[in-house]
This record gives sequence, C-alpha cells and structure tokens, in this order.
Amino acid sequence: MDKLCQQIIKIAYFEDIKTGDITTETLIPKFRKGTAIVIAKSSGILSGIEAFKYAFKLTSPRTKVTFHCREGKKFKAMEKIATIKGPVQALLKGERLALNLLSHLSGVATLTAEYANQIKDTKAKILDTRKTTPGLRWLERKAVLHGGGFNHRMGLYDMVLIKDNHITAAGGIKQVLTRVQNIKYKVEIEVANLKQLKTVLDYQPDIIMLDNFKISQLSKAVKMIKSKSPRIKVEASGGINLENIRTIAKTGVDYISIGALTHSAKAVDLSMRYIR
Repeated sequence: MDKLCQQIIKIAYFEDIKTGDITTETLIPKFRKGTAIVIAKSSGILSGIEAFKYAFKLTSPRTKVTFHCREGKKFKAMEKIATIKGPVQALLKGERLALNLLSHLSGVATLTAEYANQIKDTKAKILDTRKTTPGLRWLERKAVLHGGGFNHRMGLYDMVLIKDNHITAAGGIKQVLTRVQNIKYKVEIEVANLKQLKTVLDYQPDIIMLDNFKISQLSKAVKMIKSKSPRIKVEASGGINLENIRTIAKTGVDYISIGALTHSAKAVDLSMRYIR
C-alpha cells in the first residue's frame, strides 16, 4: 500500500484512539481473544482490503483478517464479507476506522461499476479525476479500477493538463500550446467551445478534453478531432451523470472523466459483529 495512505490511516487511528479507548479498556481484559465478522447491510462491489487489514494491524499485530469476497467482486446484502480474529480490545478499537475505509472504498467501486455498466458496449472508458479525498488518492484510484473504471493522471507531476485557469494566466491558448510543444510528457488541453477547439487542433495535443459540451456540440467536436488526427484522444468532462453518460459515450469519445466517482460516492453500509 502507498506509504502516504499508511500515514493517513495512522493519523486517523490516532485521531480516534489518542490516549486510549477508555470504554474497551475498562470493560475487556487485555489478553482476551475473540472473533468478529463483517456483514454487508447493502449490496456493492468490494474494495479496500489492504486498508482494512492495515487498520487492524495498527491496533495489534496479532489480529488476523480473512476476507470471503475478492476485490472487484459483487457482494449481496446480508453476506459475510470478512472474519477478524485476535485480541478483543484490538477488534473493538479498530472497528470504526477499518469499516469507514472499507465502506468508503467499496462505495467508490460500486458507483464506478454503475457508470461502467451503462457504457460497457461502447468504446468509451470511465476515468477518475484528482477530486479525491486528501491522502487517500492511491486507495481511491484502486477502488475505481475495482469498479471497472480506469485511472487518469496520478497528480500534477506525471502529465500536462492545461485547464482554463492555465490558459488565462499564461495569456491564451496559443501561448500555452507553444510552450509545451516539445515537452517530454503527455499533453492534454481543456476546451470550452468549438472556437477554442479549432485553435487547439493546429497543435495536435495527445488528448483534448471537451468540458461541459452539449451533446450536439460533442458529436461535432469528435468528428472535427478525428478527421484532423485519429491519434488524438477525446475526453468528455463536466455535467455527467448516470442518466446521460450512455448518450455521451455514443458520440464517439474515448474517455469520460467523472469527479463524482471519488467525491460523491455513497458509502456501502457494512457492520461488524462480535460473535465470541
């Protein structure tokens, strides 16, 4: 697991535990061992096993977690997802953090799967964005993959993506594209209308993002781009939902990026039950 994610999970654990779990430490003998299970209260796609196991390792290295469902697979309501064995104090101390992570990441995978299923018979691919939970990007990107989506750039360091504020700050589209023409990284530029698109096509970037285009404009833009250079990839972004994604995919775009996958996914309802 990504080291930054480990640090964030450690911080989250300390946020919860601070000087100790006074309830558990008062009621439960330190060396008592026990077993708990995780039950799904709603259906979904599983993601977050590494984070879940790591959260319990923080409470005690003697905890053992066994999952009964693989990541990327669908589980049903009332299905047993995992079994945790170890010191009872550790089980109770790690319960909320571990469930929070597993519920959230499975929620991301589940929402991604809903979008991916809408366009599975088209060539378009679902992409995530940088609109992720601070510190959890690596885990959330994996969750998108588990849901059948694909990953966009990891961060600001691995690809050039020119957006409206870059264009304004740098003095215009021609200025920014001239400056990145010979750069070693893949270049993508966002356009907001067909006039901007005509200007961008002369520079032939690797990817063109069509931001908040109407369907009629989207179809026209795709034809313009592919007739100019079939190698240029086309990404649609902005205003995308489960009701319109199929129509957008049928315009011929290569990618559809959706911020909601990570910033608006509903957590899957999971609970932990101590059984002995």
